[in-house]
Amino acid sequence: MAASQKSPRPDPLTMEVVELIGEVVARYHEDYETAATAHHLTGAQARLLGLLSLEPLPMRKLAVRLRCEPSNVTGIVDRLEARGLVERRPDPADRRVKLAAATDEGRRVAKGLRESLRFAREPLAGLAEEERVVLRGLLRRMLEAEDA
Repeated sequence: MAASQKSPRPDPLTMEVVELIGEVVARYHEDYETAATAHHLTGAQARLLGLLSLEPLPMRKLAVRLRCEPSNVTGIVDRLEARGLVERRPDPADRRVKLAAATDEGRRVAKGLRESLRFAREPLAGLAEEERVVLRGLLRRMLEAEDA
């Protein structure tokens, strides 16, 4: 590859930001796994339950959002269903499709999970509201740029 075809090396500031994002993500996942374990869930079960506490979803959408195979989602839903945290129901728009939905108990557990995420809560509380608004906007822009 010719020198003119190489992508430019990131500048030191960009590299530092990338490293900081990586550290934030690692700490968030660690805290999430700890919270999941405290609720006798795996990290994948906790993430799926968190998604379903917001809205019922078909298995395919869950697989896309969790970035895993649909067969894995089926197993996770089976285990959560056995615990009474999730139920399957027909999609009112297409009765051939089954939706996974959090039960009342599942929503209660998901809320407890969110509330126990120390890392997500404590550092953000140290930022002023305006700073959190700016951070939210920047993160949304980063995600939108990636989706474009």
